Amino acid sequence: MLEALLAIGGLGLVAGLGLAVASRVFYVYVDPKIVAVEEALPGANCGGCGYPGCSGAAGAIVRGAAEPNVCVAGGSSVHTAIAGLLGVEIKEREPEIARPGCTYGLDSADLKYEYDGFRGCGGAVLLDGGAKVCPVGCLGLGTCVRACPFGALSMGPDNLPVVDEELCTGCGTCERVCPKHIITLSSSTRRALREYTTDQCSAPCQRACPAGINVPEYIRCIGEGDYREAVRIIKETNPFPSVCGRICVHPCEYECRRNLVDQGVAINPLKRFASDRERLSGERVPAYRAPETGRRIAVIGGGAEGLTASYFLNRMGHESVVYEGSSRMGGLLRYGLPRNRLPSDVLDWDIEGVREAGVAFETGQRLGRDMTVGSLLEEGYDAVLVALGGWDTQMSQRTPGEVLKPLPGVYLLLDFLLAFREGKQRVLGKRVVILGGGSAALEAARIHIREDAREVHMVFRVPRSRAPFSEEVLEDAEEQGIQLHFETAVTRMMGRDDELTHLELTRLDALHDAPREILAADTFLTGSGRFPELVYVPQAGGGDVEIESRRGTVSWETLVPYAGPCATEATGVFRPGEANADYRAVVEAMGSGRRASATIQRYLSGESVEGPEHMIRANTRVLSLAELEPVSMAPREPVPVPPEEELRADPFLEVESTYDEDQARREAKRCLQCGLICYRRTEGPVH
Repeated sequence: MLEALLAIGGLGLVAGLGLAVASRVFYVYVDPKIVAVEEALPGANCGGCGYPGCSGAAGAIVRGAAEPNVCVAGGSSVHTAIAGLLGVEIKEREPEIARPGCTYGLDSADLKYEYDGFRGCGGAVLLDGGAKVCPVGCLGLGTCVRACPFGALSMGPDNLPVVDEELCTGCGTCERVCPKHIITLSSSTRRALREYTTDQCSAPCQRACPAGINVPEYIRCIGEGDYREAVRIIKETNPFPSVCGRICVHPCEYECRRNLVDQGVAINPLKRFASDRERLSGERVPAYRAPETGRRIAVIGGGAEGLTASYFLNRMGHESVVYEGSSRMGGLLRYGLPRNRLPSDVLDWDIEGVREAGVAFETGQRLGRDMTVGSLLEEGYDAVLVALGGWDTQMSQRTPGEVLKPLPGVYLLLDFLLAFREGKQRVLGKRVVILGGGSAALEAARIHIREDAREVHMVFRVPRSRAPFSEEVLEDAEEQGIQLHFETAVTRMMGRDDELTHLELTRLDALHDAPREILAADTFLTGSGRFPELVYVPQAGGGDVEIESRRGTVSWETLVPYAGPCATEATGVFRPGEANADYRAVVEAMGSGRRASATIQRYLSGESVEGPEHMIRANTRVLSLAELEPVSMAPREPVPVPPEEELRADPFLEVESTYDEDQARREAKRCLQCGLICYRRTEGPVH
C-alpha cells in the first residue's frame, strides 16, 4: 500500500513539475485590456465588425486598428464603456440596416419549375439559379432569416424577407449568406452612391433616369397617400424635385412598360405633385446627414451639377463650399430658362434646401480671377470639384477676344482660335495636347508647330481609319511634327498651383490593363466647347510622376468622375454619349453632380474611384420584356393647363399646373411596380 501511495505521489509530482515547466515554455501573455474589452462586447460573434468574432474585434480595438464603436451589435452603452476602458473618444458611425431588393415573391413571379429540394437558398441556387424565371430574384427559402443572429428578419406572406429596423444592427450576416445578393446593407450614403447594375433588380424607368431615382418606390408612396415619404425617396438621389418636376425631359416615361399597353405613367408630373405638396406646406422633408468627417471640399460652379455635388458631399458628412462667379446660385436654371417654365420662387425653394442642409455659398467668386485650384488646395481643402458648365454658361463671364483659363493649363479650342485670328493671342505653350475639335484642332496644332512649340499632340478616341481626316492629311500632319494618338483618352492631369505639367493618356483598344502614357504638357486644348468636369486632389507621394512642390504652392493631380448611364464608353474625359452642352438636360447635370460626389467619397475612403462593376450604361444589354399580359388599359391622367386667355394675359404664368390629390393617386395606381422582368398584373391569375 505504501509503495502504491509513493508511486502515485511520484507521478503527481512529475506531472506537477511537467505542467509548471510547460506553463513557462508555452505561456501566452493576454493583454488585460483585450480581456476587459472582450468582456464589454455582447459576445454575438456575428462578424459584422469584419473581425473573426468578438475576441478578434477586442484585439483590433486595443491595437488601434478598429474604433471603439466598431461593434455593430452593441449599442451606445457598449461603445461608451469600451471608450472608457481605453480613455479615448468615440467617432460617430453612420447607421446601416438590411434592405431586401426584390418585390416579387414565389407566389407572384413567373416560375421555371416547382422546387421541392433542400430548403436552403444555397442549395436552391445550384439548380439552374433557382425556381424563378427572373435570374436575380429572391429564392424565398429564408436562409437569411435563419442566419440573422438578432432575430431582425422574418419571411413575409409573399415569401420575401421583412426587416425589423428596430432589431437590425447592420451586422451584414444576411448579406453574406444570400447567394443572390438580394438583401444588402443600406445607409443614406450607400443609397446616394447607388448605381443600377446588371446583377440586381431594376425597372426600365429606374435605368433610364439620369439621376438614378427609385421611381417605382416613390410612385407607390404617392398611391398610398404617403407624400412626404415620396419626397424623401426622390431626394435620396436628386435634391431638386420641384425643378425636375417642371423641366425634366423625362426619359423614364419613354421606357415605362405601360407603353406596351397604352401610355407611360406620368412619372414627372407625379414628382411635381409630391414636391409641390412639400413646398406649399413650408415644411421641408429633412435628409439624413452622416456624422462629421472633418473633410473640406470646394465645389466650383453654382449650377445644377455643382449644387447637386455639394448637397451629397454634405450629406456624407463633409464640409462643402460652393463658389459661384455670378451674384446668385442656379446657373442655367436661373439665367437660361423662361419663368413660365421654371418660376423663380420654385428654383429658390430647391436651392435654399441645399443651403439649409448645411452647404456654404460663396457668390461673386470666379475661378482664375479670385482664386485658383492651387490656392484652394493650399487653403486646406481635401478636394476641389470643377463643375463650370459649358460654353453657354461661360458667355456671361467672357469679354471679346478673351481666352478663359479657369483651370490650370486648360483652354477652349474655339477661344484660342478666335483670339489668335484677331491678333489678341499668341500660342499658349510649348508642349500642347489637343483633344477633339476636327479641322479646328488641326489648325491649332499647325499654328503651334509654326510657332516653334516643342511638342504638339492630337488625341482621338476613334481608330485611325475613322479619323475626321484623310490619310493624306494625317501623313502631312505627322511630317510637320504633330504626334497623333488614336483610340486614346485623356485620363489624368498633373501639375503645380496654376501650372499644368503632365497629362496621362490611356489606350482604349486594350480590354484589360490598358497601357498608359505620361506626357510632359503645359497646355491642354479641348474642342468640346466646355471645360471638363474634374476633381483636383493633392498629389500623393510615390506616384508615377512626382512634381516637386515649391514654397507656397501645392502639387496636384486630377480624378475623372466615373461615367454615367448615358455614356457608351467609361474611360477618360468627354466620353461619347454624355451631355456636352448645358441645354441637353438639366437632370443629366444633376446625375453628373451626384457621381462626382461619389467619386470624391470613394477617393477619401481609400477606395477605387471607378464606377461599380456591371453598372448599366447606354450600351448595356439588360433582360426586359417585349409584351405584357394580362394588363387592362387605363387612360393617363391629363396634366392640368391654365386657360389660354390666362396664358396670354400673363406671360409669367406657368404653362402647366399640378395634379390634384385624386388625379395623382389615380395616376400612381397605373404604375405596374415593375421589377427586372416582373410586374404587377391588373387582371387574370398571377403565377
